[in-house]
Amino acid sequence: MNSPQTLEQIASCVSGYDPNSLPVSQAQEFIARLVPRVTAVEMKPIRDVLGRVLARDIVSAIDVPAHDNSAMDGFALRGSELQANEPTRLRIVGSGLAGQNFEGEVPAGGCVRITTGAVMPVGLDTVVPQEFTQTEGETLVVPPRVLKAGDNRRLAGEDLARGEPALSAGRLLRPADLGLLASLGQAEVPVFRRLRVAFFSTGDELRSIGEPLDAGCVYDSNRYTIWAMLQRLGVEAIDLGVVRDEPAALAEAFTQAAGSADAVITSGGVSVGEADHTKKIMAELGEVLFWRIAMRPGRPMAIGRIGRNGDGSNPSILFGLPGNPVAVMVTFYAFVREALLRMAGAMPEAMPLLRAASTEPIRKKPGRTEYQRGIVTRAPDGQWQVRITGAQGSGILRSMSQANGMVLLRHDQGSINAGEMVDVLPFDSLL
Repeated sequence: MNSPQTLEQIASCVSGYDPNSLPVSQAQEFIARLVPRVTAVEMKPIRDVLGRVLARDIVSAIDVPAHDNSAMDGFALRGSELQANEPTRLRIVGSGLAGQNFEGEVPAGGCVRITTGAVMPVGLDTVVPQEFTQTEGETLVVPPRVLKAGDNRRLAGEDLARGEPALSAGRLLRPADLGLLASLGQAEVPVFRRLRVAFFSTGDELRSIGEPLDAGCVYDSNRYTIWAMLQRLGVEAIDLGVVRDEPAALAEAFTQAAGSADAVITSGGVSVGEADHTKKIMAELGEVLFWRIAMRPGRPMAIGRIGRNGDGSNPSILFGLPGNPVAVMVTFYAFVREALLRMAGAMPEAMPLLRAASTEPIRKKPGRTEYQRGIVTRAPDGQWQVRITGAQGSGILRSMSQANGMVLLRHDQGSINAGEMVDVLPFDSLL
């Protein structure tokens, strides 16, 4: 088996790579090249696979639906017997219910009362909804021009034909997918094992909830936002708490994290000139690069590998995020989210963007990507509009809590005028 590429080898494949001024797109390209995928597969009951990643293609073994059936409550008839310019009169010869098929042949000029989902009687190809009809004893009267031949009939295999691919490997399973699997009679589903992600915060000034808040100290919020963001991805999250800025404590935390998880996320200790030991311990225990990314917020970041087995083999992927609360969330969504989905075996799709008119000017310098927190609403004319939440400092977590999306201002973009259209990443898309 070939050895994995070193970080320097991966960097050499990224055109124009500069760790001291790295565009967001190049950082994303580097990470996509770095991260491995899980390979272990397990069979799980269908009710346990929501949010899991499908490990193998699912091919339909049956036609769905299995038979031509009615899409309406009404009457099944022959489309060829409909009259063009006068009412069609047909004799009602029986009924077909869902699960209770009409047996036998329907004579010419006959029709069958039918319910939604019932199998179409042999020879009949059209269903008229009952609200379009009148009955006179055992005679059905259909007005002219209310339907055409073939209307309101679902064909066998219309949803899925036997042998047709139903779902592709790498899909993050959603509620509709579970319904589709159930329609195929799939009681158990092959999924990749859950990705394990360990995380902790660093800093002597941090206190966990419930601890006394000494002078100069703050409560650690980053672990809670990281935990919540991980929950949305369906990974197994391992919270290692707050780690003091001491070499022995940091080394123990990194070793424990790498030994128990596929990926390790830290917050704090990666900025240039920070008076702590985090960067030093990262470099001693693994192969790590320290970046200054051309973005706001979230400029400092570390990326690399930390060996799980003490010898550098089977490494965990390290994401060292900045310490400011907003920067943690922005860098997670910009880099870590998609990387973890890839590691979990998923084929991540680009997050949908919304186009909205800025209600105010936004200052922006070309040469960096900015993520401004915004509130999206409907304008009086029905179009989307967005306003910035106010102060955009990377430590103002309230700006994220108030917002319902992030205004994405791209690397080469300059200042925005009021009324100009911008891209917005809705928070509801960050699943």
